[in-house]
Amino acid sequence: MNSLNTVADAPTDLPPNLVDRTRWLAVGSLVGLIVLSLVWELWAAPLRPGGSLLALKALPLCVPLAGLLKNRMYTYRWVSLMVWLYFTEGVVRAWGDPAPGNWLAMVEVALCLALFAACAWHVRLRFRNARNAA
Repeated sequence: MNSLNTVADAPTDLPPNLVDRTRWLAVGSLVGLIVLSLVWELWAAPLRPGGSLLALKALPLCVPLAGLLKNRMYTYRWVSLMVWLYFTEGVVRAWGDPAPGNWLAMVEVALCLALFAACAWHVRLRFRNARNAA
């Protein structure tokens, strides 16, 4: 028996639209990070009244949005690495900022974890589906 057949014939208990769910979780988490960055730095807890230049941290998050919407595998891979910069910022600011900034930082950490998990799971599922199709 061919080893490819055993992989292809192996039963999977994953829903067929799980890849789409991970895609939309990644897009939603990324959009959430963009919105959170803007709201946080401009209105909710700016370092200076009237906003902060830290709102510019949302710009690098806008770059991969098109790639995620176009379902490009490469984008999922590098976003899963880039998100750790925002995670680190969230952890540092959750520890050091006064309220409400520390609460917003905890939301940033949660969104980063969701984005990483969605990207990693999406890539893994797509590789598994490609291997099963071969």
